[in-house]
Order: sequence, then structure tokens, then C-alpha cells
Amino acid sequence: MTGNLRRGKFIVFEGIDGAGKATQTKLLLTYLQKRRQPVEKLAYPDKKGEVGKLIYKYLHLQYGLSSQTQFLLHLADFAKDREKIRSWLRKNKTVVADRYFTSALAYQGAQGFSFNKALLLAKTFELVSPDLVIFLKISPKTSLKRKHKEKKLLDRNEKDKKFLAKVAKFYEKMIKNQTFARWLLVEGEAPKKEVFAAIKKELKL
Repeated sequence: MTGNLRRGKFIVFEGIDGAGKATQTKLLLTYLQKRRQPVEKLAYPDKKGEVGKLIYKYLHLQYGLSSQTQFLLHLADFAKDREKIRSWLRKNKTVVADRYFTSALAYQGAQGFSFNKALLLAKTFELVSPDLVIFLKISPKTSLKRKHKEKKLLDRNEKDKKFLAKVAKFYEKMIKNQTFARWLLVEGEAPKKEVFAAIKKELKL
């Protein structure tokens, strides 16, 4: 990606839990807003939506779901925003998302949901492909350390170190194959300002 993002772009931050996605999303939005560039923010699961609420209940152990049901819930969460995203992009806004369909590929894929079936469903439901997915790379050990510092009660994914390692492998596969979008890997272990400086450099901001 070159230039200063004056044309509408769809940028997604990805990574395992605790990678700093919310932080870097906020930093990028603030940076662009200060330069008077029109921006919009998305975050998944959508805590305000009915589907997102169901996903959070699952994550906090209120009930169990198969990987297929989990994936379909996430898919519905993304699909509901299709036209909104397209409208923003047509208005030359930069859309920045904390997680997107690529999270479902990694997390539900790590639980056995078919990678190819997931991509086919994304095509069938006409999900908007990001212009760029920025993957913030951290270790499962760092993930657990950060999440324990952030809150006392971790959800079912956040506290499962082995599962996070498996999810990370799926992300690595997507980065290698540039799956669904163009991917950029940024080391996320450094302090947040250093990570953001690296992101700005890569985006040529």
C-alpha cells in the first residue's frame, strides 16, 4: 500500500488474543483523524449486535458450540456489515477493523472447520475482502501474560495456550499464501509505540 490512504481502504488488524489489535486500531484511527482523513471503525465480535452477544456468551462458557456453529455465527456477524463497508469505501473512507473474517478462518479452522468451505462461504455471502490485513505477531506466552494483566477472568480461547499456538499456525499459513487478502506481518512483542511506528513505515504514512 502506498500513498497516504486518501482513497477508501479496508484495513484489518489480526493476531492471537493479546496481540494489541484494539490498541493499534485506535492508534491508526487517531493518526488518520488528526490528518483529517475520513475513517470508520469496526470490531468483531460486535458486542452491540445480537449475534455478537451470542458469540460472547459462548466465549465466556455459558454454553458449548460446534466449530461449524461458531463459524456460522461469526459469518453472520461479518455479513451484516457488508453494505455498510461498501458504502464507506465508496465515500473514500478508510475502514479499520479489529478482527474480521480472517479471525474465523484461524480460530474455527484450528478447531477443525474446513478452510476451503470457509472461503467458499465467504464468496457465497459476498464478504468484502480487505485491502490489507496487518498481523501482529506475538507468542502464546506473551498472549497469556498480557491477558492476565488486562483482566482476571479469561475467556475459553484466551486461557488455552495450546489452542492459541494452533491458531497461530493457521495465521502463518494464511500469511504465507496471502489468503483472502494481502497480508503484512508486524512483530507485536515491542512496546505499542514502536509497533505503531513499524506499521506507519510499512503503510508509508
